[in-house]
Amino acid sequence: MLKSKLLEIKEREKLEKIDDIKGVKTNIEWGNQIRSYVFMPYTLAKDTRTGYEDGNIQAVMDGEIDGFINAYLKMNAAK
Repeated sequence: MLKSKLLEIKEREKLEKIDDIKGVKTNIEWGNQIRSYVFMPYTLAKDTRTGYEDGNIQAVMDGEIDGFINAYLKMNAAK
């Protein structure tokens, strides 16, 4: 009985940790995108949450998103 209680407590802690990591989810709808990309006539990648913009869209598409990550972390640190 003690063993089953301990397993139950451990499972509950694991689920709480997973929920904490997942964070808040929003519906996937029009207007809820995190980032927008413009390829023509000019190039721009913009994070709608932080307002960070990068004009080198090819670098962003190749995975260079450190600027977006830093802007998001700064925004969360300010809260």
